[in-house]
Amino acid sequence: MEMIKVKDLTFEYIRRDEDGNVESINTAIDNVNIKVSKGDFIAILGANGSGKSTLAKHINALLYPTKGSVWVNGLNTQEEKNLWDIRQSAGMVFQNPDNQIIAAVVEEDVGFGPENIGIPTNEIWERVEKSLKAVGMLEYRSHSPNKLSGGQKQRVAIAGIMAMKPECIILDEPTAMLDPDGRKEVISTIRELNKKEKVTILLITHHMDEVTSADKVIVMNQGKVVMQGKPREIFSKVDEIKSYRLDVPQVTELAFELKKAGLDLPEGVLTVEELVEAIKQLKKSK
Repeated sequence: MEMIKVKDLTFEYIRRDEDGNVESINTAIDNVNIKVSKGDFIAILGANGSGKSTLAKHINALLYPTKGSVWVNGLNTQEEKNLWDIRQSAGMVFQNPDNQIIAAVVEEDVGFGPENIGIPTNEIWERVEKSLKAVGMLEYRSHSPNKLSGGQKQRVAIAGIMAMKPECIILDEPTAMLDPDGRKEVISTIRELNKKEKVTILLITHHMDEVTSADKVIVMNQGKVVMQGKPREIFSKVDEIKSYRLDVPQVTELAFELKKAGLDLPEGVLTVEELVEAIKQLKKSK
């Protein structure tokens, strides 16, 4: 069953002067079509200005289409009566966790969302405990968020969304402000939520190594979807990826260069283990 359906979506940022006359029109999304099934882990890649964050805001009904439509869990985002249900179905995590954390204690912050949607007190604390446990932050429940690392704060932000029990979580460059260790923490958490809790994940990022375990990768450029496929299919097209001002995972780049140098390696190597095994096979065949 479809969790998200984006049909012929176009979105224009319109700039007007003081008299209301149109000064300029910037097409941020240009006739995009995307389908995401329940339980999928989808990664969306794109350079700055590609339209990926604008797309994310449509899925949470923070923006509305200029043309086309967006459906979340069978609900049209343009119908105002659906907004409450859409935002309960699809939670959103932004780049900066400080923009989402508002309480002075971790467990109070995680319980804020469920409280606002009218969940009974006993159930709120059950959800808080389960959500913090799922993101590996239960032992920090009584801590001040201000004393946490960037990665820990982002995990608390994810727990706060989880406590509202959305079927889908949209993460808009959640690791952009984190160091490598913090990035690993957050991506590991996202993968666990997808596998164990069956939460549909839509991960928007420009870090290539974060998407190698996704079910599908979507590449955007200048508001359009220019590539779609499994990670191995996408990263086997190194030159095309680079033409959209994107990189590939470091190990994929290394394998690509070795292949160009004459080694008979497979296309789209994604992990160090795969590269080591491929080189071992080369040695055996000699």
